[in-house]
Amino acid sequence: QVQLVESGGGLVQAGGSLRLSCAASGRTFSSYAMGWFRQARGKEREFVAAISRSGSSTYYADSVKGRFTASRDNAKSTVYLQMNSLKPEDTAVYYCAASVRTSGSYYSSDYDYWGQGTQVTVSS
Repeated sequence: QVQLVESGGGLVQAGGSLRLSCAASGRTFSSYAMGWFRQARGKEREFVAAISRSGSSTYYADSVKGRFTASRDNAKSTVYLQMNSLKPEDTAVYYCAASVRTSGSYYSSDYDYWGQGTQVTVSS
């Protein structure tokens, strides 16, 4: 079992920045790839970013490419999502997720464990 706890969400003005963190406990953190997803009110959950077990590979949705950066610190069992140049359309609940069997995936079904989510609100 893996427990994931997100933090760092909040209210920010358009053009601002936030850094989300996701702390993991339980199974060895470096044994799974990590992903970030988001779900806006009334919309389906969508992929944001993913990072491989070692952190050497990262993947991004087109909508956040160049603005968001995923990173991880395996010694701290934590994955991060640095979000810059935020836009109102980035407003959503952001979830981190862990995948045991992939090296990073765009698909929510490839992830085995999920955090509870953290709200990000970007005002215009």
